[in-house]
Amino acid sequence: MEPWELHEWHADFLDACNRHDLSRIEEFLDPAVRRAHLPGGAAAWLADLADLFVAFPDWRWRRIQVVAEDDRIAVHLRGSGTHLGVFGGMAPTRRHANVAEFAMYRVDRGRIVEATGSSSALELRDQIRGAGRG
Repeated sequence: MEPWELHEWHADFLDACNRHDLSRIEEFLDPAVRRAHLPGGAAAWLADLADLFVAFPDWRWRRIQVVAEDDRIAVHLRGSGTHLGVFGGMAPTRRHANVAEFAMYRVDRGRIVEATGSSSALELRDQIRGAGRG
């Protein structure tokens, strides 16, 4: 894919994510996708997203920046939502969370085959616990 195609591809992927459309998201994932420091495979990725969407039913990502080169795309996003369901064993707090996320994907034939990036899980847990707020 050309860099401009990767930008469009990511816009479509992000749209599916923001609609919480797991079936459509799956179309962007290679069945054996490798994720750094996380369980591999599309099923594990989709399960993680499903958990997030249950805990934060209004979760959305906003794209800040995208850089594409060859078969790789790097993205800076802001993710946010309201904690209305169980997340990581934590009962709903009704707190709003807003976290920065960075990811790099290797894309082959329109599917993510490798993914790495920052984990916002700790920051997200801190925000819904109310840590650091006085």
